[in-house]
Amino acid sequence: MPAKLTTCPPARHLVTMVILAVTLAGCNAQAQDEIARAAARSTTSKVLAQRLPGVPLQPAVNCVIDNASSQQILALAADSVTGPTESTFQIVSGIIQKPETLTCLAAEGLPALLR
Repeated sequence: MPAKLTTCPPARHLVTMVILAVTLAGCNAQAQDEIARAAARSTTSKVLAQRLPGVPLQPAVNCVIDNASSQQILALAADSVTGPTESTFQIVSGIIQKPETLTCLAAEGLPALLR
């Protein structure tokens, strides 16, 4: 049975985004990107483990993060604080459907699955 998704009230989501922005404000651009990507990886791992059990997690996460826009990365990073929501699943699903993500999954995820 899938875990119940919680929705994040707009005010709570806004607070999360403000906390994330304040945290990132003191960092240089490269550090900001690394922190946001690490947080987004955490969220993406949870989503993929739940929605695609049996798929090699690390290669799939890499493909999703590498093909996400900066806005998608920030949204996924914010969701690492509050936990995955239906919006999180929609974001990851949208990234997975991109041709470049599918190509990556075929090149990186399939060989890992066949090992």
